[in-house]
Amino acid sequence: MRLEVKSFFIGLVTGGAVMLILCVALLFTAAWVMNRREQRADVGPAPKFCPLIGDASVTRLLQPIRQKYNLPAMSAAVVTGDGLKLAGAVGVRQRGTEIPVTLDDLWHLGSDGKIMTSTLIARLVERGQLRWDITLAEVFPEIAPQMHPDFRRVTLLQLLSHHAGLPANLDLGAYSGGNAPQLRRRAVQAELQHAPESKPGSTYVYSNLGYIIAAAVVEKTTGQPWETLITQEVFQPLQMNSAGFGGTGTPGKIDQPWPHTENGAPVAVNGPDMDNPPVMGPAGRIHCTIQDWARFVQDQLRGARGEPALLQPESYAKLQTQPFGGDYALGWSVLSRAWGGGKVLNHCGDNTMNCANVWVAPKKDFAILVCVNQSGDQAFQATDDAVGALIDLIKKQ
Repeated sequence: MRLEVKSFFIGLVTGGAVMLILCVALLFTAAWVMNRREQRADVGPAPKFCPLIGDASVTRLLQPIRQKYNLPAMSAAVVTGDGLKLAGAVGVRQRGTEIPVTLDDLWHLGSDGKIMTSTLIARLVERGQLRWDITLAEVFPEIAPQMHPDFRRVTLLQLLSHHAGLPANLDLGAYSGGNAPQLRRRAVQAELQHAPESKPGSTYVYSNLGYIIAAAVVEKTTGQPWETLITQEVFQPLQMNSAGFGGTGTPGKIDQPWPHTENGAPVAVNGPDMDNPPVMGPAGRIHCTIQDWARFVQDQLRGARGEPALLQPESYAKLQTQPFGGDYALGWSVLSRAWGGGKVLNHCGDNTMNCANVWVAPKKDFAILVCVNQSGDQAFQATDDAVGALIDLIKKQ
């Protein structure tokens, strides 16, 4: 009997301990689940309030895509060689507010600015101030002895096509500050001492550093900052009056699309400094309205079609042709799509807080541009869906 009582108490204690452990485990699990729910609730679903502005044919397509991907706002445009045909925007400048985006708002273009840097260089090549095959040793003879020998022979063409053997990025923390031309010059001096990651001219490696060094070449040759030159040589001739550099908006005011991280949360602050540091300008630090971006893309479309444009026809051929094979030209990916009648041009930009995507179909004489004030794969997929929807719209029209 004692054994039975003892066994009963042992079983009771053991069972109680197991139940206690299970209860604690359940509490921790519940807390974890609630925490995850709270984290998701910080962002929440796309708000039902969705202001629309612009062409109804565009906003009707954008509205469900914005809802599907839970985005704060989207803007899109269709352009032909004759000019802007359609433009629209949906959503709010900042998640959690009811402040609508407008067609006057500025959108960050990220790496879609690379083709603008290449276009600036093409202008200088046409004037005889630069050559596509000019080498870094020719431009920087005073630094050349400290360069790795392989980098001395690197050309502008290799820099702009991501075939210079350079790493993808700088250590941006070491190059923060406002004197961008000086920092770009320092990058030439410091970064080119190391051995290349691959033999220049042999391998495609996407490199923001390559565009930074290309801008340093421009600055050394002309004696002017890249920011000044691209304004004078690209923005002003194309009447891109809204074009500027860095993040958008007045700090603390929701007067432009607010940047959002890839999980959809608004970043803590906004404004010009909420971006990669100024040294990165030539690789992707430009913003403008979608209409002004359309002016630039229209020019690229006209140039591809052999129509009068900012540059000479041979310059567009250079910008839009892969010099070393593969898919990448000088700021454009060159692809083939049936909907575009064959050769099309594409690029996507993302500064970790915004996303912009553009497709150009020269043979069909149209281009599509889409911007989102959020970063990441979800934002990119939304822009891709919007492009597809607008292609279908163009086919119907």
